[in-house]
Amino acid sequence: MFHIRQFAAAVTALLLIAAALLFSVVNSRAQGQIGGCEDAAELAVLPSPLVPWKGAPLRVIFAAEKPLEGELSLIAPDGNVAAKSRERHGGPPYFWFVEVAAPAAGTWHAKLAAADCGTITREIAVRAAEPPRPQGSEGSLWPLRNTWNRETENLYSAWIEKLFDAPLDATLSWKALHEVLRDRSRNVLFNHLGLREDSMGMIVRPDCADLPYFLRAYFAFKMGLPFGYTKCTRGGGGEGPKCHGWWNIQNLEPPPAPEPPPEQQIASPAGVVEMFRPPVPQPAAPPTSRLAALKRLGLAAGFGEYLRSAVADGVHSGSGRTALNDDNTDYYPVPLNEATLRPGTVYVDPYGHVLVLARRVAQSEDAAGLFLAVDAQPDGTVARKRFWRGNFLFAQDPALGGPGFKRFRPIVRDKNGGLRRLTNAEIAKDPQYGDFSLDQARLSIEDFYDRMDDVMSPAPLDPLRAIKEAIAALEEQVKARVTSVENGRKFQTSGRGDAAMPDGPAIFETTGAWEDFATPARDLRLLIAIDVVRTFPDRVVRRPERYAMPKGKTVADVKAELESVLASEVAARKFSYTRSDGSAWTLALKDVLDRATALEMAYNLNDCVELRWGAPDQSAEASTCKRRAPAAQRGKMTEYRAWFRERRRPPRA
Repeated sequence: MFHIRQFAAAVTALLLIAAALLFSVVNSRAQGQIGGCEDAAELAVLPSPLVPWKGAPLRVIFAAEKPLEGELSLIAPDGNVAAKSRERHGGPPYFWFVEVAAPAAGTWHAKLAAADCGTITREIAVRAAEPPRPQGSEGSLWPLRNTWNRETENLYSAWIEKLFDAPLDATLSWKALHEVLRDRSRNVLFNHLGLREDSMGMIVRPDCADLPYFLRAYFAFKMGLPFGYTKCTRGGGGEGPKCHGWWNIQNLEPPPAPEPPPEQQIASPAGVVEMFRPPVPQPAAPPTSRLAALKRLGLAAGFGEYLRSAVADGVHSGSGRTALNDDNTDYYPVPLNEATLRPGTVYVDPYGHVLVLARRVAQSEDAAGLFLAVDAQPDGTVARKRFWRGNFLFAQDPALGGPGFKRFRPIVRDKNGGLRRLTNAEIAKDPQYGDFSLDQARLSIEDFYDRMDDVMSPAPLDPLRAIKEAIAALEEQVKARVTSVENGRKFQTSGRGDAAMPDGPAIFETTGAWEDFATPARDLRLLIAIDVVRTFPDRVVRRPERYAMPKGKTVADVKAELESVLASEVAARKFSYTRSDGSAWTLALKDVLDRATALEMAYNLNDCVELRWGAPDQSAEASTCKRRAPAAQRGKMTEYRAWFRERRRPPRA
């Protein structure tokens, strides 16, 4: 018993030390200058792993609310600089990252030499021996060590940005989220807890609605932060989604009740007598709570099962489309400005798709400003996309709910240690947040996109460069569709037969093979994207003040030049897809624009891939097509075609 208590005390002490490392920023002072700059920058420091030791890489993030200039260094116990970086990421928050693969035991110093601020230093103790592994705690799925506030939110944003970082021209796509989380070059929190939790083969495969919850839960699990989710409807009957019960890591949603066993067959000659004989009482099994069942699996495995069996089954697209003024939600709306649209912010479109902002790129003399986001598809694919009208749909319709940019509602501990969510009013007046806003509720569709243009690029844009960026965004969307259609082709060749097609609006929200491999929602967004590119010259004419018009040219001259650039660019940009016989076929982006009408009927995974790319009948391209959707399904598609022609998604009945 003595050894168990001693071990528990050691673990508790280590966790307290690790927590102190994170929050020492608030109360300590920089070397050189006291207070001032450091406090104004609202600096947060994250060393990883939770308890550093010489057998694990030492990774450090410095995150700041303000745009400090400086260099981050990791100084070894012998005084030598082991790693340094002047590369500042983000904005806001702004952050630096350094790593040492094999740190020596002893006291390390993380130093940010900031211009006009002196040197901000943090001590990090690196142990010689592997520390005891963290254990669970009573009454909670994982131990709570930290609180949600400005520092932890900024570290969350920094973690998100680092996780999905890459050059702007890189195409980022993974088959599942766990591929990203297992990449230790991306994931600053890789094996952060010392449980080898990211090396145990955990499968993490969210769809679009799950993705923000999975990312938030993963960060909360690693950092010892509160987490929960609300059960919501999907909306219907002319009303948007409504939420009811809230479940969190202290109060877990009970698992679904098991199906009742089938009635026993009676084979006795006296069948009637047996049928009415009272059943023999069976001893009742002691009830087991979901929390107890998950905790028995261990800290890491219990978390993985929690994601799979509780969170994934508990949330859906309706969880994000709640009314903007509703307090009983997981998200709250924010104003549209560069300070609030930071990595980790969620975008919910009115038709159910969800994306997570991953990076903001400020406008420069050579390029427009840009927001990059990640999303997940029903087949598990996670990819990075740029903000533009073709990816981020917006509409104002109470029947669809409240769309737009939202952040996770902060979860705090009450005076008794229980968890609760801050209300909208509390968020608005909280100095750590203060960003609740209903501004998006007052914007028309055009106003929304105009406002976002102003946020991304405050200065007027070069119209020629702007149209090329819009074409590049469309090309990115088309190439993403190549992957989706190819996944459907592979499903066809698996020999599992035709997938069932839902009825009515359910074609956009369902389960099974149709959800995974059919593309009605993605194709609707693609059709809207095609319209955006086609009408870009008219948009410049409508809002010429947003563009830096070349000297000596009229708006009509610029429109004509844009139309010429559009024609040449879409003809020059090429991509290939795999036909039914395994051969490659190359199309130009122009073909996609020309086939927009055919793409209104191209989402059914039971059709051959040639039809799904709009190949004309009797063409060489279509000659390899050997499969068509059943006639009944084609009939339903003809009935639903108006939704795609009119670029509208019908509300749920």
